[in-house]
Amino acid sequence: MKRSFPLIALALGMLLTLVLMRFGDAGLPLLTALLISEFGFLLTAIAAGISVRDLLKDGLHAVCILLLIGNALLAANFLRMGLAFWPGAGSG
Repeated sequence: MKRSFPLIALALGMLLTLVLMRFGDAGLPLLTALLISEFGFLLTAIAAGISVRDLLKDGLHAVCILLLIGNALLAANFLRMGLAFWPGAGSG
């Protein structure tokens, strides 16, 4: 039961990623897309940190490693998507 937050964060992060990928460019207002990407980043980054803490405390477990990898990849994806939505971030 102690790995429930990283698992819930992974599932919610995947759902939010699908929403952003489907509706981010055309369907959602800019501020909403930025808010979703920021919330998803914080959620999955915290879950990855909790997974690291569990790994250091309990040792290597396959479930904990998979949760860490999944949440870290989703956090990086939310960061990338948030920067892509930000106006003027791509122009230099």
